[in-house]
Amino acid sequence: MLTSGLLRPVDDAHAIDEAALLRYAAEHVAGFPSPVRGLALTQFGHGQSNPTYCIEASAPGGVTARYVLRKKPPGAILQSAHAVEREFQVLKALGTYTDVPVPKVFCLCTDASVIGTPFYIMEHLEGLIYPDNKLTGVTPTKRKTIYLAAAETLAAIHKVDVTAIGLQKYGRRDNYCKRQVERWGRQYLSSTGEGKPARYQKMLDLAHWLKEHIPKEDSSAGFGTGLVHGDYRVDNLVFHPTEDRVIGVLDWELSTLGNQMCDVAYSSLPYIIDATTSTGYSYGGFEYTGIPDGIPPLEEYLAAYCSISARPWPAASWKFYVAFSLFRGASIYAGVYHRWTMGNASGGERARFSGKIANAMVDRAWDIINRENVLREQPARGMHVSNGPSQEFQRKHEGSISTKDQGKFVPSEKVMQLRNKLMKFMEDYIYPMESEFYKRAHSTSRWTIHPEEEKLKALAKREGLWNLFIPLDSAARARELLFEDMSHGSPGSSEELLLGAGLTNLEYGYLCEIMGRSIWAPQIFNCGPPDTGNMEVLLRYGTKEQQKQWLVPLLEGKIRSGFAMTEPQVASSDATNIECSISRQGDFYVINGTKWWTSGAMDPRCQILVLMGKTDFSAPKHKQQSMILVDVKTPGVQIRRPLLVFGFDDAPHGHAEITFENVRVPATNILLGEGRGFEIAQGRLGPGRLHHCMRLIGAAERGMNLMVERALSRTTFGKKIAQHGSFLADLAKCRVELEQARLLVLEAADQLDRHGNKKARGILAMAKVAAPNMALKVLDMAMQVHGGAGLSSDTVLSHLWATARTLRIADGPDEVHLGTIAKLELQRARM
Repeated sequence: MLTSGLLRPVDDAHAIDEAALLRYAAEHVAGFPSPVRGLALTQFGHGQSNPTYCIEASAPGGVTARYVLRKKPPGAILQSAHAVEREFQVLKALGTYTDVPVPKVFCLCTDASVIGTPFYIMEHLEGLIYPDNKLTGVTPTKRKTIYLAAAETLAAIHKVDVTAIGLQKYGRRDNYCKRQVERWGRQYLSSTGEGKPARYQKMLDLAHWLKEHIPKEDSSAGFGTGLVHGDYRVDNLVFHPTEDRVIGVLDWELSTLGNQMCDVAYSSLPYIIDATTSTGYSYGGFEYTGIPDGIPPLEEYLAAYCSISARPWPAASWKFYVAFSLFRGASIYAGVYHRWTMGNASGGERARFSGKIANAMVDRAWDIINRENVLREQPARGMHVSNGPSQEFQRKHEGSISTKDQGKFVPSEKVMQLRNKLMKFMEDYIYPMESEFYKRAHSTSRWTIHPEEEKLKALAKREGLWNLFIPLDSAARARELLFEDMSHGSPGSSEELLLGAGLTNLEYGYLCEIMGRSIWAPQIFNCGPPDTGNMEVLLRYGTKEQQKQWLVPLLEGKIRSGFAMTEPQVASSDATNIECSISRQGDFYVINGTKWWTSGAMDPRCQILVLMGKTDFSAPKHKQQSMILVDVKTPGVQIRRPLLVFGFDDAPHGHAEITFENVRVPATNILLGEGRGFEIAQGRLGPGRLHHCMRLIGAAERGMNLMVERALSRTTFGKKIAQHGSFLADLAKCRVELEQARLLVLEAADQLDRHGNKKARGILAMAKVAAPNMALKVLDMAMQVHGGAGLSSDTVLSHLWATARTLRIADGPDEVHLGTIAKLELQRARM
């Protein structure tokens, strides 16, 4: 029926102050008629939760504007129930940033003094709602279209990238079913505390069974988790008046983040039980009464959803999800009945029978549990179902709002699993500790290590998130050198885990980006510079003795290192200018010179420096340089001072100025041999500098997220920042540039894997120019939106900006990279 056909006079228990409502709406609803000649208020009879009203405001000239008001019910309500604030939040985000069909929301009022309880106002959708899930009176062809449209819309909801629309903190993804069983168990007990219904004990037993049979995938925050509607049913959808498509998804009160298969099972309940009757209840369900002509069988409905969303066929856990949906439904209907007995239910006469429906759901759940099979192992022939994550999902959390196919840059299932674990680790441990790390870095203990850092490193190692940067080829070479005599260096052993996960540069890019969202994250996973580059040097060019002495403790995270190349007295972007001397004297090399911006040297755990100097000033220009290992405790090594980067000293890591005065190191410390410094540098700086680009993508993504959150929450000149046209244009441009840079960095990583550093040098140079400049623009915009807070240490933005600006020099000046790109372009023109 039309949405207007669901209206009835306002219940006395739900009457509100219409004059107060009119004053509020006139002030806060954009485009509200002014002046208003008349206001009519009616109530929607459909639904059993938050009272919902239709506002009809008539203006001069006979024009009538319709709006919908949804509010918390009056009287005592269960804790955390009827959260209209959350409904408004999710509708606002979906309506602003996605194509999920939802009504436009205008305003949220949390001041209960206005009309008695908090409420929000949204647009009125003039369309069709089907309260009867049998679709009585609808043609068979249209019935099928309606159900398949419902499956398609649910898939669209589940494909939403919550991070991109600012809902990443809308709930916890992991252990959703476990928490929901506990929550609805408590709600049921609260609703039945004054009288035990007939199915009381069976309901308690059902809760116990569910706790014992929670699917393994529920503990993960990965694939299959995301935005959950919580009450997805055909009768919560508004269809276009003349076209068979959904124009609005209603009733988001129970929405959160979590296990999305719960939505699918809940939407399938009409096949299991009939909960729509207003005169009692029927055990019912289509499988009992027969599927009305045209409505697709359950398997076809599920196959449609799985195909569109690219979810695997849910046979293995379907019994749990259906039983859980019935358990949850029983708790909800018990609550409705409890409110009816208290006189504040919003569903009218239908609420009177909700207690019986709750009992029927408990019985039906046990009927399902006691069956041997509830869903065939595979769908019937001809029903297409995906076998795993879609390309859309695999690109999820890259930050793009688009859910279109993203081409060849689609991470494998292995990488997605690591990515999901990494993101969960960041949410659970890194972000909560950032403020503590910053406090210590600004205290008198700044050059000491926060005790929690070592604990988090141990946890990251146990989680398999350790040394992920190590390329596949380097790991294979190191395995032969380091573990050839170790019988315990087998796959999965602690020694083997030191060599990372066997990833390509492209695969690591998806993980490195996530680490870049926090200044503190890379070192927790032993993936921070300059250690990654130094370990790569030792992996590729170190002797077995050098590897055992220095590489192994670096891989274990027991020590840290520094890279000494830049010199204060010469332009070190041209490494041929370097003046630090490395002179052979018998079995030793003697080093003299001054280095600065030696990152990592201030860290109390730093024990080894990789130093670049000249062993032969008369050799050809690119054969004069060599690299050598220097123990920081060697006499003559003097750390003069920490250097500041826009006021940040990056304690306890730091960047040092160091002098080397007649520093004698064993000749065996030379890397690869004299005159091989440039060769090593090119091998080191390809992957290492690309890691910087990857992290910059993550830093920019963090800036985007913070910017959007700020814009959605701050009001300037009478409206949210997010409503200002200038902000919207700038935000869109930031997203465009971020996605362009991300694809460029991924392409560079792919070429590095396939063609090597030399052939990929052009695309690497492009990435090194594009990534920091893009990050600076995005972070600058984020700081601007934050105002004074963006310039302070109260957010991470200024520190992320300073780091990004540094990398336009530290990662090689833009001018050098642009020169490389231009020369290669001219060479191609001459071919």
